[in-house]
Amino acid sequence: MIIKNRTTELLVTISFLLILPLVQKQWFNLYLFNINNISFYSILYYLSGTICPSLVCLNSIKCYTYYDFKKNNIYSKNIITGKRLFFLVAINLIFLSYFIADYIYINFDLIFNLFFEGIYLPKPDIIQLSFFILLISSLLIFKKSRFLLKKLILVNFVLISIYLWHLQINNINVDDQFHIYRYFGLNDLNLINLFILVVIEISFFTWSFLSYKTNLSDWIVRKPQKGDVKPILNMFIFYIFIIIYYSILI
Repeated sequence: MIIKNRTTELLVTISFLLILPLVQKQWFNLYLFNINNISFYSILYYLSGTICPSLVCLNSIKCYTYYDFKKNNIYSKNIITGKRLFFLVAINLIFLSYFIADYIYINFDLIFNLFFEGIYLPKPDIIQLSFFILLISSLLIFKKSRFLLKKLILVNFVLISIYLWHLQINNINVDDQFHIYRYFGLNDLNLINLFILVVIEISFFTWSFLSYKTNLSDWIVRKPQKGDVKPILNMFIFYIFIIIYYSILI
């Protein structure tokens, strides 16, 4: 019954994502008739840019935040410990913290470039960046602050999506003065924003697995089983259709 409900929910979501950009294009055509005046369709078209980011945010909180892994019996053949575990923990924690810090900087950089003309937001130097990575790493270690940080990331994604929607509607060009411009060599900023979020989602999943319950205090982590990686598969399926949505919207 649960599987059937999830399948139905996925089909409804996919259908909605495929239809929404076509509807938005019709609203845009109606908006063009009164481009110099505020009309019902102009407001509707502006607000429609928040639908997909809000859907991503809600789905991420529901499915990709509060992970629950099975605690099977631990045997010597299926555990990760010692130096290998230290390497995995350190690399994942630094990688995730760096992307979170950089993603938050992208948000503030967009705000300053769009709404505070003439005010330059300097990039953090190595010492400042190291401090932010250390701070975020500390927040990721504790369960409550980790979930709070994940919600902050999703709010950050929604805000950046809204800024990019504003740029697209008003035909504002983005050049190399925008920090987001340097990512992945892509022209579509919506896909850049989405790819950064997906990278953070995957790294957050890995960190959730490594730090699950008493794993780090016991300094023993069992190797992932097939059931543990199902959220990753579901994540890829969901975000593939988000990519298709933005591709149709272009």
